[in-house]
Amino acid sequence: MAIINEVKTNKKALAITFDDGPNPIYTLQVLEVLASVKAKATFFMIGEQIVKNLEIVKLVVAQGHEIGNHTFTHARLSDLSEEECIKEIQLNGRLIERLVGRKPTTLRPPYFAFNEQVELLLSRMGYTAMGALNMDAIDWERPGTDFILEKSRNHVKNGSILIFHDGYGDRSQTIEAVRQLVPELVFQGYKLVTVSELLKIGQE
Repeated sequence: MAIINEVKTNKKALAITFDDGPNPIYTLQVLEVLASVKAKATFFMIGEQIVKNLEIVKLVVAQGHEIGNHTFTHARLSDLSEEECIKEIQLNGRLIERLVGRKPTTLRPPYFAFNEQVELLLSRMGYTAMGALNMDAIDWERPGTDFILEKSRNHVKNGSILIFHDGYGDRSQTIEAVRQLVPELVFQGYKLVTVSELLKIGQE
């Protein structure tokens, strides 16, 4: 089980994902954009941010989105001992389970720091490791809305997983890019689903 960046399917479905939240400003803006076209997304949340924004977590779930594990402190898992790795994943997993009512099954390793130890651990703990195709959009570096849009559009196809950030720092460029991209994708006939839904579609 390596990191999954896309799912093979002939159905017009893809998954948009958001990392590093929840954030009281940007996550709410993302939810508005998604609700306007009835789209679903996956939010890979950090435990430290969840603790500060419990109501937003509940809102994300109430609106039908998926919450994935992004560790408790945004730790680089490949640099940690097995014990530390387990703690980072478990702490956040239990926190999400307590708030959502079910254990998360998808995890995105912070910094995409992934090695054999992390792979084995995730498999053992029942997680699927999720990547993304549009890493070159580097939205976390704030390269400009047009840059984020252009690079992300290049990776739009059946089964794509796209990454954006709704936490840590000024995410206004990302929000603006998402505000333009999401309705565009829906207009093109794509169904925007959670990563777990996309994985299921890939098995059909």
